[in-house]
Amino acid sequence: MEALVSRIKRDGTVLGDDILKVDSFLTHQVDPKLMRQIGQTFAQKFADSGITKVVTIEASGNVPAAYVAEELDVPMIFAKKAKNVTMNDELLTAEVYSFTKKITSTVQISRKFLSENDKVLIIDDFLANGQAALGLINILKEAGAQIAGVGIVIEKSFQTGRALVEETGIPVVSLARIAGFDQGQVIFAEADL
Repeated sequence: MEALVSRIKRDGTVLGDDILKVDSFLTHQVDPKLMRQIGQTFAQKFADSGITKVVTIEASGNVPAAYVAEELDVPMIFAKKAKNVTMNDELLTAEVYSFTKKITSTVQISRKFLSENDKVLIIDDFLANGQAALGLINILKEAGAQIAGVGIVIEKSFQTGRALVEETGIPVVSLARIAGFDQGQVIFAEADL
């Protein structure tokens, strides 16, 4: 997706050997026009897949997932990282390690929002080591839902996440793929869309 790649080139900041900071348009401050384009791009790709729900993990995945859900005209569910007092239903849970935060969280979705009748599209902001996507896959399988695919805004292709997700038989579709970083510059691989 050329608009996304251009924005990464313009506003992304490489931190060390494996972190891309995109807080000016995706992970902190959000560019709604770019998010709408992202939503439209994923929705076009999965338009004929019979998607009934879009699922992500809070927080940075929420915005692109909401735009995708809006374009597909389906609900969006985000897995919560902390249980609150209103979540008293049966919960589907998974342990997820965050590459950027270096912590493991128990993420959860209320079982009442997912069933074996659902066909789900997972959307997330980044794919690095694949743990967020794998955690969501486990939750969705526990619910009996079908998984149409995993849509990623920015994939760090030099890490193991894509291979781990694809080992489950679920396709990965990434809008921007990063082959690596060289002297503070992003080296792009060919994107899926």
